[in-house]
Amino acid sequence: QVQLVESGGGLVQAGGSLRLSCAASGGTLSRRTMGWFRQAPGKERESVAANTWTGRTTYADFVKGRFTISRDNAKNMVSLQMNNLKTEDTAVYYCAASNLLSTSGKFDNWGQGTQVTVSS
Repeated sequence: QVQLVESGGGLVQAGGSLRLSCAASGGTLSRRTMGWFRQAPGKERESVAANTWTGRTTYADFVKGRFTISRDNAKNMVSLQMNNLKTEDTAVYYCAASNLLSTSGKFDNWGQGTQVTVSS
């Protein structure tokens, strides 16, 4: 079972940028759909972006044009570049992996999360 570890979270001012990384061990990401999710206090977890191993990528409407998901199969990592951050992007961000060739399928493996806080 693949283990996922996120990094790169932190405190940033509105309008700033952060790059989250997710490193995998115990398995390859080359044939896994990878996703980024987030959960803000008092809210349900929501999908942010996902990328299948065939290259299909989807984004939530609220991050389109600001966030970019990418993967480096050689390094067994996936990243989320977040630009023009808004205070409402504040949340714990999770990396997840799925064996399904679908960006909207069930994700089986989850990281522990990394906190992103955007100040005004």
